This record gives sequence, C-alpha cells and structure tokens, in this order.
Amino acid sequence: MKLNRLMSVFAMVATLAAGITFAADANGGPHTTTKFQGPKANTGMAVHTVENGKSILRVTADFKVPDTPAPTWRVVDSKGNIYTLEAFKIKGGEKRQVIVPAFVQDIVKVQVYCAWAEIILGEASFSMAVK
Repeated sequence: MKLNRLMSVFAMVATLAAGITFAADANGGPHTTTKFQGPKANTGMAVHTVENGKSILRVTADFKVPDTPAPTWRVVDSKGNIYTLEAFKIKGGEKRQVIVPAFVQDIVKVQVYCAWAEIILGEASFSMAVK
C-alpha cells in the first residue's frame, strides 16, 4: 500500500515538473532569431526571454551596432504591425537589450532601423511568433 502511494506521488511530481518545464520554454524562451541580414546590420542574432513577467530582447555578443546616426530597435508582430522601441546608442554606450512593451502581443521579426534616415538597416526573424 505504501509503495503504491509512493509511486503515485512520484508520478504526480514528475508530471508537474514536466508541465512546468514545457510552460517555461513555451512562454519564456530563450528564443533566438536568424542572423541579422541587411545593408548595415548583418552580424549576430536577437534573443527573446521572459523575466519576471517582462518580455526582453537582447542581441548576441557578436552583434555590431551599426555606425549610423540613430540605430533603433523595432519589432514586427504576426499581424504586420511595426513597433519602434528604443535607440541602440545611448549616452555613454549602447543599449543591447530592450524591454518590449506589454501592448506588443507577439514578435515575428526584430529590425534594426535608422530613425534618422528612416530605413531598415537589417532584420532577423523568429521561426514562430514569440510572446
């Protein structure tokens, strides 16, 4: 009787652990894009994670911020809506990560956009929409 109860408890814990692991990957990532491709941004990738309930995008260490007047983070959702976020260049350095606002429902592409020239410097895609 005790052995059956022990096995039932073990099975329940294993199922719960598997469910938590699946949920963490499905929601929190990390999710990585393809390599950036474009005229000025063609190195590195973007990585999406969820930390403390916040959606965060980071660029990999091999990403080089383009030497243009105003390189800016942009994301595109699954409906084609474009959201311009924050500048990569900030006083005293570079902003290599950005918190995605809660109103952005999902992300299919990350773009490096020059806000001054109003052109896309490069973009990278996720294999599927991330939230």
